[in-house]
Amino acid sequence: MEEVHDTLRDVDRGTPFWFTASGWLVPAGVLAQFLLAGQALYGGSEFGVHAMLGSLLALPVLALLLGPLFVWRLRGLGWWAGILAVLMLVQFVLAADNAGPFLAYHPVNGALVLTTSLILLVKIERRRAHVKT
Repeated sequence: MEEVHDTLRDVDRGTPFWFTASGWLVPAGVLAQFLLAGQALYGGSEFGVHAMLGSLLALPVLALLLGPLFVWRLRGLGWWAGILAVLMLVQFVLAADNAGPFLAYHPVNGALVLTTSLILLVKIERRRAHVKT
């Protein structure tokens, strides 16, 4: 029997649209977060928009976390989804320290969130590319 990587298990059953869409929404949203934070720093907008989008990003991250728990064929993506969820939780904790010393780590952790979300997106798209039609 041929050994198959866990992210490619039951690939013939596909990847749910909501999971793929969530995989795309997170890195796009994080890139928008960097843009909004830069605009707020230089007076183009307020940090309220940045905070609101950051809160909304919890929804696709939650979908990515719950997907491997409830859709068994996605279980190989669970580790990366879990890492992403933990980094997002850290991001919220760092943002809560309004103007405190730990707020300086918020952009660094944001870069980790972006990197992790891109790795997860590559794995999702790799899974989609292996579907035999």
